[in-house]
Amino acid sequence: MTEKTEILQTVPVWDLPTRLFHWVLAGLMIAQWWTAEQSSTMDYHIWGGYAVLTLVLFRLIWGFVGSDTVRFSDFVRGPVAALGYVKALLRGETPLYLGHNPMGGWSIVAMLILLLVQAGTGLFANDDILIEGPLYAWVSKDTSDWLTAIHRFNFNLLLVVIAVHITAVLFYLLVKRENLIHPMLSGRKHLPLEQVDRVPHMVSPWLGLAVLAVAILAVGLLIR
Repeated sequence: MTEKTEILQTVPVWDLPTRLFHWVLAGLMIAQWWTAEQSSTMDYHIWGGYAVLTLVLFRLIWGFVGSDTVRFSDFVRGPVAALGYVKALLRGETPLYLGHNPMGGWSIVAMLILLLVQAGTGLFANDDILIEGPLYAWVSKDTSDWLTAIHRFNFNLLLVVIAVHITAVLFYLLVKRENLIHPMLSGRKHLPLEQVDRVPHMVSPWLGLAVLAVAILAVGLLIR
């Protein structure tokens, strides 16, 4: 008796701008941590902060005009959906989502908010020695000190969210046997035909470049 051959379909999931955003941001976060620990590299830390703010603004805009799977309307679901997904995992099930699952969607939102707070407070921060954010003069010294404290504390929150994100990726890879890393590299998933209920629309990478230009312009006008 011959075994039934499972037919797989290649489905586009993550567009090129989203993948570049993900990996560049990951590299930037490592660089930001390192430059913050070295007093001689604070100038690079500031420029890295501009880059992080630019990427976050890009992603916020991209969440409305990007490909189907990266739009907030596709993956931001209510608490009932998120709780239902957790209950399914506890039962040993793995509901299929082409893009972010309900829990993953909320982790993306949390990370974007924390990144926006991190980059935003950094614009007003100071180190009480030589380094001041580009918007330091807009606020009082007390306000700058308060924002600096938030900047430092918020980074610890970011580390927690990043750790949870990495743990979740490893959990799906090692326990659920679902590789979430490969699609973020290739942009595609290979799924059984019966599990594919739609093929997401991918927008042109040129639109991503235009959105990035808008984000760069916005940050440039803010810090000039």
